[in-house]
Amino acid sequence: MDKSKRIEFIVSNLEKVTTLADIGTDHGYVPLLALRNELCEKAIACDINKEPLAKGKLNAILEGIDDKIEFRLGNGFEPLKINEVEEVVIAGMGGNLIRDIIQKDLNKVASCNYLVLIPAQNPEVLREYLYKNDFEVIKEDLCFDEGIYYELFKVRKSEGQATELDSIYYEISPMLLRSKHPLMKEYIDYKIDEYNRILGFITDDSESAIKRKAEVSEKIEIISRMKKYL
Repeated sequence: MDKSKRIEFIVSNLEKVTTLADIGTDHGYVPLLALRNELCEKAIACDINKEPLAKGKLNAILEGIDDKIEFRLGNGFEPLKINEVEEVVIAGMGGNLIRDIIQKDLNKVASCNYLVLIPAQNPEVLREYLYKNDFEVIKEDLCFDEGIYYELFKVRKSEGQATELDSIYYEISPMLLRSKHPLMKEYIDYKIDEYNRILGFITDDSESAIKRKAEVSEKIEIISRMKKYL
């Protein structure tokens, strides 16, 4: 079974619950490892495609825990019932898609005690959505695996929690800054390099290009100052 650093990172951030669901489960690695580590008594692995579910079933048989995990075909929260699970993992897809999956089934989302979300791209889109739409952000975490940074959000739906942050803090986590996460200095350097690459692609002198250059340069300046507090 795949025990990549990313998979172990996700599982290390799970709570101990009775029933765990994994949306977009792929080969079922997260729920299988959660079961092995006794973080849940039962798991439901959901995916929109049949092939990964078939591979997940085989992995469960090989692990000897196929009686504790159920594989369901469907999109997002559709295969799940309200109040059926206490914790849901959504990983391996972009922040935009995770946002859309959550927004589509808010009643089911609200019935969960924990959502553990790990976007593969665009974490800033997901962070902005969570902060602005009544989610309690319980924890954020950061992992570096095979040349990629992964941000993790542990949240729950909680009315009255809506907060609007300065736009730069949707890109750089204020929670990870405050906690002085050990990877934050390297992550900020990575973000600065990203913005410098963007500047390199802005080559014309149109009014919109000049404005965009100024915006990106300001971000670089603000993020660079953040390193002083780490």
